[in-house]
Amino acid sequence: MKEQLQDKFPEIKLITDKKLRSKTVSAFIEAMTVGGWRLEDLDRLPFTLHIPNNPVSLLHHMRGVVQTALKIADVVEEFYNPYYRIDRDILLCGAILHDVGKLMEYMESEKGFAKSHVGRIMRHPFSGAALAMKHGLPDEVQHIIATHAQEGDDGYRTPASVIVHHADFINFEPLRDLLKP
Repeated sequence: MKEQLQDKFPEIKLITDKKLRSKTVSAFIEAMTVGGWRLEDLDRLPFTLHIPNNPVSLLHHMRGVVQTALKIADVVEEFYNPYYRIDRDILLCGAILHDVGKLMEYMESEKGFAKSHVGRIMRHPFSGAALAMKHGLPDEVQHIIATHAQEGDDGYRTPASVIVHHADFINFEPLRDLLKP
């Protein structure tokens, strides 16, 4: 399944550190297993439950966030290189896994997609960061996952976390406003 996941989510292959890539894939696969999802479900799972009949899949959103984050990093590095550098592998891993907790937060029933028990008691930034920690991913990756959403609004965000946070909302807010009934 590891190869099939990387074929379906090719941005994973952009992580140059093989150990980091392997841990990223393992965390993603465990989230799918815990949530009871198959690889083909990634194209059906909605990226948010806040938009009724949402046509955009979780995988499509996750890939969009990764691509947006990379483009933001290009600009940041071009203009602010003297002040700080972005670790591309950390950024990629955090962007890839930013919503991995949704694989445990969501369930499917006869009525459609809804919050699972885990999702009702814990939002995806918490479950995703915990999963990243369990798989030995760096603190910086855990930080990106934990702070990418509203949970990070009152605290410190690293430059990579700021990038993923904004990339996520760039890929969410316009759709939320366009697709809401």
